[in-house]
Amino acid sequence: MPRPDAPIRVFVAGLGQMGRSHALAYHAEPGFEIVGLYNRSPVELPEELRGYPRVESFEAGLALKPDLVSINTYSDSHASLAIAAMEAGAHVFVEKPLAPTVEEARRVVEVAKREGRKLVVGYILRHHPSWQLFVETARSMGGPYVMRMNLNQQSSGHAWHIHKQLMKTTSPIVDCGVHYVDVMSLITGARPVEVRGMGVRLSDEIASDQVNYGHLQVIFADGSVGWYEAGWGPMISETAFFVKDVMSPRGAVSIVMDEGAKSDDIDTHSKTARLRVHHAETGPDGHFMRKDELISTEDEPDHQGLCDREQAYVLKAIREDIDLSQHMADAVTSLEIVLAADLSMREGRSVKL
Repeated sequence: MPRPDAPIRVFVAGLGQMGRSHALAYHAEPGFEIVGLYNRSPVELPEELRGYPRVESFEAGLALKPDLVSINTYSDSHASLAIAAMEAGAHVFVEKPLAPTVEEARRVVEVAKREGRKLVVGYILRHHPSWQLFVETARSMGGPYVMRMNLNQQSSGHAWHIHKQLMKTTSPIVDCGVHYVDVMSLITGARPVEVRGMGVRLSDEIASDQVNYGHLQVIFADGSVGWYEAGWGPMISETAFFVKDVMSPRGAVSIVMDEGAKSDDIDTHSKTARLRVHHAETGPDGHFMRKDELISTEDEPDHQGLCDREQAYVLKAIREDIDLSQHMADAVTSLEIVLAADLSMREGRSVKL
């Protein structure tokens, strides 16, 4: 039996943007030991990662008997690879979305429970101190809520290439939407009951049945409503590309970005700059009793810092045997919402959950 404080032996599959960041987090954390790296095509790695063994297949990585498998591949392979890893005896970190279908996502969760393995899904915003404050502040106001969120990305060159690759298996509202409907669910604490989705194909460079702009609307059991939009490509507007805003009977809380923030900057996708808190209470004269508060979040971690925090949580979950039942259930719920939105978009009808 390995010592309780022995490094967690990790095999990293998928070395794209997120996979490299997670690998760097394992490299920097003494609690992890990278035993193998895998990417299905040749890829340049940062200097810190070049000394680690490269394997030619996912199966070869499993043969190394890792304690943890980090899955950062395209989403259509997430479920099958996660199941194979857990059945081989490893814990799993897997990037979102967990699976291409709700049924497959539930099967992954069932295997994690059956095998007694830890399954952490890559909801990086859950580890972001500013987003934690955003959720906490919204919840303190009490519902029902109106939740307005988007992340549109004006992409060109290599970034547009990555987006086109992603859209071979998933639409923007599925790939990005799971993050933000997860935040909505954390705020309301209520179950989703109805979803509507819509989308537009704005480019001839993607499949005829795919869209690169999508919009979803979700109704929760407590009467809260939320919308999320996501668009990718060279035609996407930089105006109001980042909206994170929650309103309630008692006021509102918003994430306010710095002027000049760019939608194709990966740090912009999670950075907040400041929170604006508005209180709705008025006095006898009908005027607001308090001015809006601006809470600075300028000392927040960057993208790599967030990946470091996320993998520190994975280490903690394994070593301290944290119960991840709610985490896994939430991952399935958020996936159910965005896939219902995708179905609604394609069939032109609202979907009851």
